[in-house]
Amino acid sequence: MIPGVSVVIPLYNKGHCISRTLDSVLVQTYQNIEIIVIDDGSTDNGPEVVKTFKDPRITLITQENKGPGAARNAGLRRAVGKYIVFLDADDEWAPNFLQEGVDFLNNNEEVSTISSGYYDTSRGDDEITSFWNRKGVLDGIYELSDDTHPEVAVHLLGYMIPCTTIAKREIINKYGGFFDTYRCLYGEDAHLWFKIILNEKIAISRGKLVTIHREDSNLSSNLPGAHPIPPDLQDPGNIEIDCPTDKMNLLMKMLAIRAADEAKHNAYFGLKTEAEQLLNEFCYSYKPNRYFTAKLYINISFIIQHLRKNFYFVSCSRKILRLCSRILEMT
Repeated sequence: MIPGVSVVIPLYNKGHCISRTLDSVLVQTYQNIEIIVIDDGSTDNGPEVVKTFKDPRITLITQENKGPGAARNAGLRRAVGKYIVFLDADDEWAPNFLQEGVDFLNNNEEVSTISSGYYDTSRGDDEITSFWNRKGVLDGIYELSDDTHPEVAVHLLGYMIPCTTIAKREIINKYGGFFDTYRCLYGEDAHLWFKIILNEKIAISRGKLVTIHREDSNLSSNLPGAHPIPPDLQDPGNIEIDCPTDKMNLLMKMLAIRAADEAKHNAYFGLKTEAEQLLNEFCYSYKPNRYFTAKLYINISFIIQHLRKNFYFVSCSRKILRLCSRILEMT
């Protein structure tokens, strides 16, 4: 029987938690699945742990280390399910995650993906709920148009996380899968979601059916210092090619917002030149409120670096900067 859902799990040095992840898949109330684990050059016992699971639906594939995007794409090439979802090897699902997503997509065939809510072990439940409430991300089906506010579009993009998003496999294939041109550790998923959200209907569910274990992550969330500039800003032309003509203006505004966020991040870590280049390249015709926040960070970058050297003041300085940012972005 052809599986209804292909579950792809990229594995890299997660031997200490891959059992928890696989257990959460195997106890799903929706059981018509295949599980494709891509060992991306692990140097720990992760692959051996996977082999202890005797479920015939589990396939283990080994490749040299190429990064999460390439690992997910390797699983995508082997997948045969109508739907596909990419679960990181340190995260886990509630037992009804797949069933609720599959039922929704089966009943709403015009929708390409559905992204559920989640718990984040690094943040309180109330904090996450409040965050997405402020961003205006609510349950529903969304189809972007040139009239969509670019901030709303960026917030929807940010809500789409691989481990929370069930998608039609044909849609993921249509837009080329995840960014894997080089061993990218940051933003390889947003590059794909950009293409989908500009062309397809997506659905949002705020029901929390996923637990994201930040304490076990060794990729983008735990990179030392500034994270790399994401692919959508390094190679926006790749997204522009797939962008409908009537949404090109929206895309340019979304990229400006993303660039302003990245500029602020770079300035916080003392990379003023990189921050200014981002603003100059993407915010020349549209300046979102975040642009002025980024300029503030650039102008006081020296002070930020001085405070960051003194660990005692780091927490206080971040709170002050967040407050200043909110004030600027509300004006």
